[in-house]
Amino acid sequence: MRVELRIGTVGLYAALSLGLSLFAAPDAGRAGSAEIQLRDASGAPVVDAIVSLVPADGSAPPPAARAASAPGPGGSMDQRNLQFAPHVLAVQRGAAVDFPNSDQIRHHVYSFSEAKRFELRLYSGVPAEPVVFDKAGTVVLGCNIHDDMIGFVRVLDTPWFSTTGDAGKASIANVPLGRYRVELWHPRAQDGAKDALVIEIAADAPAKLDATLPLGAAPTPDRPKRLLRDRLRDGRAP
Repeated sequence: MRVELRIGTVGLYAALSLGLSLFAAPDAGRAGSAEIQLRDASGAPVVDAIVSLVPADGSAPPPAARAASAPGPGGSMDQRNLQFAPHVLAVQRGAAVDFPNSDQIRHHVYSFSEAKRFELRLYSGVPAEPVVFDKAGTVVLGCNIHDDMIGFVRVLDTPWFSTTGDAGKASIANVPLGRYRVELWHPRAQDGAKDALVIEIAADAPAKLDATLPLGAAPTPDRPKRLLRDRLRDGRAP
């Protein structure tokens, strides 16, 4: 995944030049926030991208903590109008996700992804048990009945993450003060090397970041969604 970055927050260029050896561990006693604006190579907002923060000093994030912007202890991946809703769902590792079916027809949800292999056989309504995602990575969802349905569950090892909306913006709250590596993910992000990006969370104001993430072609009738699903589901996701 090749990430081109335009950085718009105080101290980011300095942080990049100093190197990881000077990064201080996050201050768990105080918290701040980050606001990220993400655009593609043409300048259009990138929707359904996942932005996550990882301590830049290499320390492990707390397994039980969750950012205020993260949706509850787990999440919900619905099926509406023959589509997964949301298209992309971010959860912390260990989360239990419900898979309700709001359509008037039955679906058969499955994943062959290394991060989570599971199958919910032909059903309507809400399955009795949620699916627990206990391994970090990208889980690509499909439906055995409707081949063009595709969805993604991105399982993260950090509690600090958010998904960009229609304006391409993501907000991450309740982040302990300190320096963090910023990770960007989108199912259509172009392959290639990832550029390092570090952001500093301070107490006085939200850390702000403008970044550019080039995307591959969107699915079309000639390039159906299942081609994207097949490319990503076997562990080749960026």
